[in-house]
Amino acid sequence: MSKTIEARTYEEALTWLRDNGFDITEAPGTTARVFLRKYNVSAAIQKTPDDGVKIFAYPGCLIGSEISKLVNRGYQQFLKTSKTEVPATADHLKALQSFSEELKVGLGLPSLYNESLGTVSEAYQYDRVENRDQAIVDRPKRPWEVAGKKAAAAKKGRA
Repeated sequence: MSKTIEARTYEEALTWLRDNGFDITEAPGTTARVFLRKYNVSAAIQKTPDDGVKIFAYPGCLIGSEISKLVNRGYQQFLKTSKTEVPATADHLKALQSFSEELKVGLGLPSLYNESLGTVSEAYQYDRVENRDQAIVDRPKRPWEVAGKKAAAAKKGRA
């Protein structure tokens, strides 16, 4: 059975977020755009022309003063900024999950089943899938492909 969710206006959302412990900072040089912070996680929202709310910068853990992007490398999730990349810990992921769920409630957005199971990355990058969309001749050689050719050449040289 589906649950009806009422979207909030920009002012209603800001009031709810303030009342529920979010730090709100006006974005410099813009109107109707704010940064939200809680649990050392941040996001930015802005007012839409119809007085609704839109997420401008998706939630990410703060590294320095920059909002990180969660990247899944297959074996580990990382928090990536323009300057650095650090492994995401369980505490990072819990904080990000809590922040995202509370933000959805505050903005009147639906909470999707797969997102409520755990932290969802914005990007998934597995080493064997990377560059798969390119033609075979244009793909960079994998370490095992290069090592295999060197080993075969060494065996030929010994004979």
